[in-house]
Amino acid sequence: MSSISPPLSDSVSSNLSNPPSSRSNPAGMGKIEGQPLPSNQDAEQGLLAACLVDSSGEVLSTCIEKALRPEDFYFTKHQLIFDALLDLHQATIEADEIVLIEKLKSNGQLEHVGGADTITSLSSRIDTTAHAGFWLDIVKQKSLLRKCILMAFEMIEGANRQQGNVEEFLSTMEQKICSLGDEQNLRASIPFREPIQHAMEQIQRMLSREETDGILTGYNDLDGLTNGFKPGEMIVLAARPSVGKTSLAMNIVENVAFSTRYRENPKNSLVFSLEMSATSLAMRLICGKARVNMNDLRRGFVPKSLAEKLHQTSRDFQQAPLWVDDTSGLSINQIRAKARRLRMRNKLDFVVVDYMQLISADGRLQSRENQISDISRGLKAMAKELDVPVLVLSQLNRDSEKEKREPRLSDLRESGAIEQDADVVILLGKHRKGEDVREADMGEAEVPEEDYEPIQLILAKQRNGPTGKVNLAFRRKFTRFESMQSEHRLN
Repeated sequence: MSSISPPLSDSVSSNLSNPPSSRSNPAGMGKIEGQPLPSNQDAEQGLLAACLVDSSGEVLSTCIEKALRPEDFYFTKHQLIFDALLDLHQATIEADEIVLIEKLKSNGQLEHVGGADTITSLSSRIDTTAHAGFWLDIVKQKSLLRKCILMAFEMIEGANRQQGNVEEFLSTMEQKICSLGDEQNLRASIPFREPIQHAMEQIQRMLSREETDGILTGYNDLDGLTNGFKPGEMIVLAARPSVGKTSLAMNIVENVAFSTRYRENPKNSLVFSLEMSATSLAMRLICGKARVNMNDLRRGFVPKSLAEKLHQTSRDFQQAPLWVDDTSGLSINQIRAKARRLRMRNKLDFVVVDYMQLISADGRLQSRENQISDISRGLKAMAKELDVPVLVLSQLNRDSEKEKREPRLSDLRESGAIEQDADVVILLGKHRKGEDVREADMGEAEVPEEDYEPIQLILAKQRNGPTGKVNLAFRRKFTRFESMQSEHRLN
């Protein structure tokens, strides 16, 4: 019985009498300009032999866990054999030479793989399955290299045919390239003692007040309920139009950027503004932080002292760790690709998307509810992939206004999937009569009562914490939210 042991030499497809199928080679090429595509025949045969002789099924289970697919094999006969092994595994039938031969025969594929002698000789190729993991890595790596080569040719052909939007073409190509990297980032199951250890390290830092476990918003009552927005969470901030969801989101971004808590370790924030231009957002942020009325500024009624404050505030923002993308009509895949690209260049801690209903949907999904569900799942997946909190703005339907009541979860517009996917849901509603609202916390300055509008922030869902209500004051002339001098109330 001959054996295969690492290291294995690369088979550069000298045996091209068995060409790859169109699944693994969509361009139909065994060679590119005289060069064979990357492959390793010995590793493929060794891995298939290990799957066949391993009576425990552990080798095949590892292949499935690592998302190995038939098309990851270069040779057609190896693809057919692995596909048959997967079918047997799914049917909970233990594979051996006889069972596999019978399966291939019933599929009409036995002659395509070289007959029963091929299967018999395959199982006699190895003495042990100890090197199966090594062979699996080689097969995956060669498959990835082939995909990279074929994608490069696809990029060349697409560029030559390109007639429309070049930016859209680049975004599509980038998404495809990043998806190749995603295939390599599949995590296997780990002993629970590892996350327990990480959790205890984080708990110890929290007990010693070295850090919280989330991004603090700067609104003490809200932070008291949430203990900050956690990495991997999707936080939905929803309201009716003109209530102030964009203003609150940008105030949170500002608070994160200028928090003294993060002075030694600045938190980088990325804002996708699908509704407002970047310049409009910048104008709002500068005037809000400088406490300058934008209407007065437009009319030129701003004293010199405030003009100097505007200049200083703009310089502060220029140094802040903030990024903005105001491209309209982005798809969820484009948003994920752009965030992923920024994270590769810079550390990324916080993402804001304004707002969900303006994200371009997949046209193949006919129902608007299905489109929003797809977008919602994509945003949650982005939060987990980047391991950052993602604050997503969303609209509410008109039911709360029609029924003259405070907003609730069922008012989330167009899809119940938003409520399901979100880890935290915050609803903004105008203050209801009869509620006790204390004066705004504006420091020592006396602020006329008519200068602020009471807004109720309803923490309607929190997967890992309590719900409750917080009162905020919206200073409309500065488009700015301030904390109220009142404690939050738990539901």
